[in-house]
Amino acid sequence: MYQSTIKKSVELVGIGLHKGSPVKLKLEPLEANSGIVFYRNDVDVAIPLTPENVVDTKMATVIGKDGNVISTIEHLLSAVYAYGIDNLKVIVDADEVPVMDGSSASFCMLLDEAGRHELSEPKKVMRIKKEVVVQEGEKYVKLSPSPDLNYDFTIKFPHPIIKQQDYSLKFTKQAYKDEISRARTFGFVQEVQYLRSKGLALGGSLENAVVLDDKKVLNPEGLRYSDEFVRHKILDAIGDMSLIGMNFIGNYEAMAGSHDLNHKLTVELLKSEENYEVIELVGEKTKELEKAYA
Repeated sequence: MYQSTIKKSVELVGIGLHKGSPVKLKLEPLEANSGIVFYRNDVDVAIPLTPENVVDTKMATVIGKDGNVISTIEHLLSAVYAYGIDNLKVIVDADEVPVMDGSSASFCMLLDEAGRHELSEPKKVMRIKKEVVVQEGEKYVKLSPSPDLNYDFTIKFPHPIIKQQDYSLKFTKQAYKDEISRARTFGFVQEVQYLRSKGLALGGSLENAVVLDDKKVLNPEGLRYSDEFVRHKILDAIGDMSLIGMNFIGNYEAMAGSHDLNHKLTVELLKSEENYEVIELVGEKTKELEKAYA
């Protein structure tokens, strides 16, 4: 199995969640061993996708360099990671990635339009060798060895619509598109009001998020899945874990996980090479993984 990029450049325009202004996003091919690189063409700054460049994880995963940031990268990265794209230049003309409909479905369609181009270098993946856990109270995120890739997530909210939700994804690209990609980000109306008072979430609306009051979902079309909330948490986790720099083989498990805990998990994982090994996918052993990204 070989590294990949996209066949052709593609672009779209959408609203930024926090500023509420239009943002132009363009994806361009990159050569092998380049990784995922973000570039802000309004300030001429490139920001490589590494845990060291994460500068904020409160509301979203935010990367930065020299005081320049790009926010809300996780939904796009979730799609890129699910498609197995290894090398890509992501260009934006503002400090955030457009939110689109609050899911990663638009980015999946963009990647389908771009197509996949196989390069000449072997694909590298990280195989989890030891259990790695980050825990804060009852909340935790964990990676453990597994022959394939799985995501298991549990959330608990004291809300009559959400309550406790559990979801397990045995990863394939197709399973991701069918089960995860359409799940939207969500929030509570009182939180939205508070954020707007702070000059944030100015682009947030029922068009790009599931919004709840104390008792119900306010979106007139309702939910896309009865458990859309936990599915979106898996979508976020897949994007956040891309900060390790490559796809991985192992089991991800979370109880009330967050962008912050996911970031801390990537840092903890990379602290010691006892936790993982990087392998090149060559020969017969790659056949099953190739199917997963077909």
